[in-house]
Amino acid sequence: MSAEDRSIICVECNQPFAFTAGEQAFYQEKGLMHEPRRCPECRTARRRERHGERQMHEGVCADCGSVARVPFVPRDDRPIYCSDCFTNRRAE
Repeated sequence: MSAEDRSIICVECNQPFAFTAGEQAFYQEKGLMHEPRRCPECRTARRRERHGERQMHEGVCADCGSVARVPFVPRDDRPIYCSDCFTNRRAE
């Protein structure tokens, strides 16, 4: 069964947003029964209200040596990666 993108109206800002076929597949895979009611921007804002802004920490990427920003305090015994190197490692 092939899903198609659907347009949903956000309950917070009343703006339409796309519930993509990929998101629908993700929801189905995770067993989520209800479609999203808020657009991505309102979901992010709501999450920040509840949990606060995420504190980021800087370190040096173990692969390329550039600045890496991570949401945890880096430790000397574990490597950290910039977002590009992290994405490349996940793809492998």
